[in-house]
Amino acid sequence: MTGSPYISVVMPVRNEERYLEAALDSLFRQTVDDWELIAVDDGSTDRTGAILEAAAHRDPRVRPLRREGGGLVAALNAGMALCRGELVARMDGDDISHPRRFERQAAHLEAHPETGLVAAEFRHFPRHSLRRGMADYERWQNGLSSHELILRDLFVESPFVHPGVMLRRSLLERAGGYRDLGWAEDYDLWLRLAAQGVRFARLPGPLIFWRDHPERATRTMDDYAAHAMRACKLHHLRRGFLAGAGEVVLAGAGREARAWQRLLDAEGIRVGHWLDIDPKKLGRTLHGAPVIRPQELELAGRKMLCAIGLRGAREAFRGTAQGIGWKEGVDFVCVA
Repeated sequence: MTGSPYISVVMPVRNEERYLEAALDSLFRQTVDDWELIAVDDGSTDRTGAILEAAAHRDPRVRPLRREGGGLVAALNAGMALCRGELVARMDGDDISHPRRFERQAAHLEAHPETGLVAAEFRHFPRHSLRRGMADYERWQNGLSSHELILRDLFVESPFVHPGVMLRRSLLERAGGYRDLGWAEDYDLWLRLAAQGVRFARLPGPLIFWRDHPERATRTMDDYAAHAMRACKLHHLRRGFLAGAGEVVLAGAGREARAWQRLLDAEGIRVGHWLDIDPKKLGRTLHGAPVIRPQELELAGRKMLCAIGLRGAREAFRGTAQGIGWKEGVDFVCVA
């Protein structure tokens, strides 16, 4: 291959022989052909390496890199170091890209130079075994259709499916690539990019099909567990919204809010009040702080975290907060 491709695709894989050929075929069917694939084989013991070598023999755009293990973050950074394209697209070895994915994402970035990262709606497959929680996550994420909505819910959950994003290589390099800090490497990157003022976008219509199976990293790696995601959120909140805070208000007094209290306490941040509407909880004291109704609270310059995990309750709290005059992102941030 001569010259530099416009798009570099980074695909870390490990023992993906079952799904890899379908993933590669979805790349070969792209309506844009000006791309290279950096396929990082992170110590596979099955036919993954042979499949990649055969693909490279057929198509010089495929550039396999063999590593003897080292983990996902190291594999991502090794792949990123080989990228030559102006744009970087992520892809996993068990997912499927729509044929027009690269065309539409690259066109959006070209037409909108102020945008640094563009995602798209995604769809889980197969559907017959899809759990309700994953279906809710799909619906929630696809509903974040603008930069403003993405930022509003940035600390609720990861707003992008990693293998479905395309971003400018210069921004990825400026952010320092991926980090291995004990939590989701992609979510950590989104939060760093947001803190640097990068503008996000999401295209309508599913362009990435996210395969749901028991071996998927989000199901098997501790870095993606709920406690790790909370730790990631707090790490970034302390560098922004909660900078210098020694006391916060927690909206919610259920399981999720109590998990946040334990995490905050370990970081030396006290919960001064709990907000709830459950008559069984009102008037009680939890960890030395009273449980009161939102309408009874004097915020007095303190920051508030909304850690209400019940389905639909987040929007109900937002309505209550608006009626009181609290501003999201200024007075409170939703973290669940």
